Amino acid sequence: MRQGFPTAQPGQVIGLLGGSFDPAHAGHAHITRVALQRFGLDRVWWLVSPGNPLKTNGPASMDRRIAAAAQVMSTPRVTITGLEAELGTRYTAETIAALRAQYPRVRFVWLMGADNLMQFDRWQDWRSILDMVPVGVLARPGHGAAPLASRAARIYADRRIPSGSSYLLGRSDPVAWCHVTLPLSHESSSAIRARGEWPKSV
Repeated sequence: MRQGFPTAQPGQVIGLLGGSFDPAHAGHAHITRVALQRFGLDRVWWLVSPGNPLKTNGPASMDRRIAAAAQVMSTPRVTITGLEAELGTRYTAETIAALRAQYPRVRFVWLMGADNLMQFDRWQDWRSILDMVPVGVLARPGHGAAPLASRAARIYADRRIPSGSSYLLGRSDPVAWCHVTLPLSHESSSAIRARGEWPKSV
């Protein structure tokens, strides 16, 4: 195990929640708690990304975003990391492949909001993500049934685990995904930035 990497026990099921977290907020914390409960996860790692390839404007510094995230989500079952920077990976598929190599006896589940499911087929090597790990999709306000009509959802419709059996996702083999609907905070990172509460530099 590389120095500074999170520890994980063989057989553990760890959810991976990636994003810029620019800044982290209560909505991130809420979907993390729900994911732990609904998807049968032992732990969740937040992957604070160096930058999102689909976004043109860069985020605040990595150290600042990690420090802010640690204030928002402080529990032993959640670890805030900058693993993508440590691994030197840019895309989710690369990150997952590298983590599976580093932790060969750990089961990973990729977590994402339903808004990301709508554009999932635009992600680099998106099919390989589903080939490597189960995917847990958490509904966000305002999207309704649109994510389930997305291209990725339609292509892999026969691999969907019913929401009533969502706890099985953590023990499922790829290709498997599950969509759960739940009330969430309408807070967003972009809204916080728009209010001027998160300047890029301090």
